Parts: sequence; C-alpha cells; structure tokens
Amino acid sequence: MPVIEFNNDEKALIKRNIQRYFREELDQEIGGFDAEFLLDFFAEEIGVFFYNRGLHDAQALLESRLDSIAEAIYEIEKPTPFSR
Repeated sequence: MPVIEFNNDEKALIKRNIQRYFREELDQEIGGFDAEFLLDFFAEEIGVFFYNRGLHDAQALLESRLDSIAEAIYEIEKPTPFSR
C-alpha cells in the first residue's frame, strides 16, 4: 500500500479537527505539533484499515453497477430463433 500523504491544506485542516476534538470531547488542549504527530501515527498504523475498507466499498459498488449494466443489456436483447 502506498504511504498515505496529505497536502499542506489537508494536513492543516485535519490538525485543526484533531485539536478541536481534544478540546471539545476530552477537555484538553493539544498543540499543532502533537496533533500532526497523532495524525502521522494514525496514517501509518490505522490508515491501512480505512484504505482497505474504501477498496472493499469501491469493489462492491462496481460489482453492483456491473450487474445493473448486465441486466440492462439483457432487457434490450432482441429475440431470435437461436438460443444461447
């Protein structure tokens, strides 16, 4: 799996969300460096689980859409004296 990397804008937004979570839910202040360290930890240690879930969800969606396309093709098939 490729390393999960965020651009500077994404990283800044995620860090602010981590800081807000700590402040609102845990009643603790966390600095930007600590928030970035936590983000890096989650990306390295837990990111693979989210990545794999995303792949699984994408594959399930693709299979569903392909089934719909196959059904649509079958519905427009014209009858002939030949059978499959």
